[in-house]
Amino acid sequence: MRVIASSIRKGNVIEQDGKLYVVVTAENIHPGKGTPVSQIEMRRISDGVKISERYKTTDQVEKVTIEERNYTFLYEDGDGYHFMNPETYDQVQVSKDIIGTSAAYLQESMTVKLSMHDANPVSIALPQRVTLEVVETEPVTKGQTASSSYKPAVLSNGVRTTVPPHISVGTRVVVMTEDGSYAERAKD
Repeated sequence: MRVIASSIRKGNVIEQDGKLYVVVTAENIHPGKGTPVSQIEMRRISDGVKISERYKTTDQVEKVTIEERNYTFLYEDGDGYHFMNPETYDQVQVSKDIIGTSAAYLQESMTVKLSMHDANPVSIALPQRVTLEVVETEPVTKGQTASSSYKPAVLSNGVRTTVPPHISVGTRVVVMTEDGSYAERAKD
């Protein structure tokens, strides 16, 4: 189906020159002078090659229909990441280049949305938030106010982030999977 370039978002799959590409980033740029453009960075599904294209926002691009379905993360091995369809118990293997930076946030039994085209996984969407434990941070300073001063911390998945001063080692926190930023203290 043909759509205008400005409506393309991350995770969409588009067809160009007979090949399928998954959109890694899509940005609409409106310069002060001149025509607005859509800067789209894509990865070719067949071999993983990344390309960057610039379209006028009104240009037509071919968007491929994708089937999205929930899958449960099972495990990771040398071949890639393994997921299971909770309805049919079918297992699917997803390569490391499709998972990308999302790999750090995958947890056993986590439900994710896999986008499939002709039974081949093309992109993954994680839950917006994930709960992790702080394994390393500076000690709590007595009398320090909880103002906008954040301190560096390392989470149980190895990702570095910043947390409020009252958070100590061993505290479970909720972080955003999109950028690894601190959202709140876990309520469990």
